[in-house]
Amino acid sequence: MKTSVAVLTGGWSSEREVSLMGSRQICDVLRQAGFEVREVDVQCDLRSLIDALTPAPDVVYNALHGPFGEDGRIQGVLEFLRIPYSHSGVLASSLAMDKPMAKQVFEAAGITCPQHIVVSRAEFDAGRRLELPYVIKPLNEGSSVGVFIIHTEEDLAAAGDQLWKFGDQVMVETFVNGRELTVSVMGDKALGVTEIRAGEGFYDYEAKYTDGRADHLVPAPIHPDAYAAAQDYAVRAHNVLGCRGVSRADLMYDDRNGEPGELYLLEVNTQPGMTPLSLVPEQAAHLGIEFGELVRWMVENASCDG
Repeated sequence: MKTSVAVLTGGWSSEREVSLMGSRQICDVLRQAGFEVREVDVQCDLRSLIDALTPAPDVVYNALHGPFGEDGRIQGVLEFLRIPYSHSGVLASSLAMDKPMAKQVFEAAGITCPQHIVVSRAEFDAGRRLELPYVIKPLNEGSSVGVFIIHTEEDLAAAGDQLWKFGDQVMVETFVNGRELTVSVMGDKALGVTEIRAGEGFYDYEAKYTDGRADHLVPAPIHPDAYAAAQDYAVRAHNVLGCRGVSRADLMYDDRNGEPGELYLLEVNTQPGMTPLSLVPEQAAHLGIEFGELVRWMVENASCDG
């Protein structure tokens, strides 16, 4: 019998289009591999989701991104239905998506993160900030949505009310002047280290999903000790959060005083993108793991927390 796979796609977060882009090729390679594929465009309606998953598939491939899709909530629904699903479980997903809480977990495990504070709009307006330059981030968004790098008071003024688009609290994080690195973890193994060089500005949403807006250097041209340390950080972060399947750690590397430089873990993405421009498939391909093999592995390793 064919293994039936329901691919959850779309959703209603700011990353809906990213999910749709990735799920198209996920469905294609699963069908080519002989799986029976059911696409489910997830709406803000729990009843319709349960109906779409009836009869229950053998496996759910979770291709959602952003709130509800990767913060533990859809994972909780799938746990209740007892359907094995790809990527991390309830606790790991919710921890990773909550940036301040994740940093507490990382720091307790001895992983260096940039200095940060969480402030309300009233506190921020009253002057509770870090020294310039700093980065302002929503507490629970991905794909660099809502992220602002503030070098000057003019940058702050230009951002205006957009800083508060995703809530009345933000995380203010020390800006690390360095090179952007990312490390994918598959199971218990780091796939490699990529250096990301954005054409202009930083590796924001547009750079991530617009061809030609950023260069990906695989393997990253950094000191071997720093390369090994970046992989170690990623695997340790994956494990301390309790992740499973595939995750991706984003780091900054400050080598202005020479190499090996200083590494800072920014965050872990428990549901990294799977678009044609995404980093996980690129790192897997560098090791000789084709996209179809990667997706099949994720389906074959799907499980529930319980």
